Amino acid sequence: MTRLKRFIEAHSPIVDRELDRLLSPRPGEPGSIRRAMRYSVFAGGKRLRPVLVFAAARACGKPSSSVAGAAAALEMIHAYSLIHDDLPAMDDDDLRRGKPTNHKVFGEAMAILAGDGLLTLAFEALALNARRAGLDAKSACELVRVVSEAAGTRGMVGGQVADIEAEGLLGRKKSRAALAARLRYIHERKTAALITASLDAGAILAKASLRQRNALRLYGRALGLAFQVADDVLDVVGDKRKLGKKGSDRRNKKLTYASLCGLAAARGEARRLVARAHAHLRPFGSGAQVLHELADYVVERDR
Repeated sequence: MTRLKRFIEAHSPIVDRELDRLLSPRPGEPGSIRRAMRYSVFAGGKRLRPVLVFAAARACGKPSSSVAGAAAALEMIHAYSLIHDDLPAMDDDDLRRGKPTNHKVFGEAMAILAGDGLLTLAFEALALNARRAGLDAKSACELVRVVSEAAGTRGMVGGQVADIEAEGLLGRKKSRAALAARLRYIHERKTAALITASLDAGAILAKASLRQRNALRLYGRALGLAFQVADDVLDVVGDKRKLGKKGSDRRNKKLTYASLCGLAAARGEARRLVARAHAHLRPFGSGAQVLHELADYVVERDR
């Protein structure tokens, strides 16, 4: 069993317990919204962002259990983004992880509200974790700033806007270099930003040095882009039963690494990005073994 697999098996129950606690019914709240929120959070998935929070804290010398709230927060933000991405006004997807998407089960209005609920609950979880970890006010504010920036218009939301505006660009008279720059802009924000924030959150809670934080951010940016390139390849060649979703990129005329560069070049780019990610982990020595294995997993996975 690889170190990464052991790490995931040890930490998945921790984040799942924290998510279950945070998403349990509360007196005075409509039960319907909690059911919709829980549906997407517990619909399966890789739990990549929580694993990154735990692994970053471990690399910086902090016990993983001390960052469970932040790990849950990043997973809830990710789940919110998927609920909204799947809506008819966005990607219009019916399946996610082999199950009907949130709006197909609960309706569009409830799906929108479930996403809103997950996003706001995530920041409650972050604040509580900062207090439990004994962060000073400056560090707690930095934690919230890092995650909110990654989730907002300078990060995930901005990337989604750019992705929508780029639909159909391949058919227009645009240079390959211009399209490649646009594609990188999209995925540095839509995918890499939250992955980077997950690592930075773990580092902040571990009271890491600025040098450690910078190294993890550079690793996260390379890892996030590699993850997206691999995703674009899987959307073309992956087994739809394993992926648990229908490939909507071609239907929506999305600008992707596979459509712009071709499969062989896209795979080569993913390998180059992973090599870059490995290089950024040198300051951590053997303490970053899980992060090294995670980088390799990103391009070797089949789902």
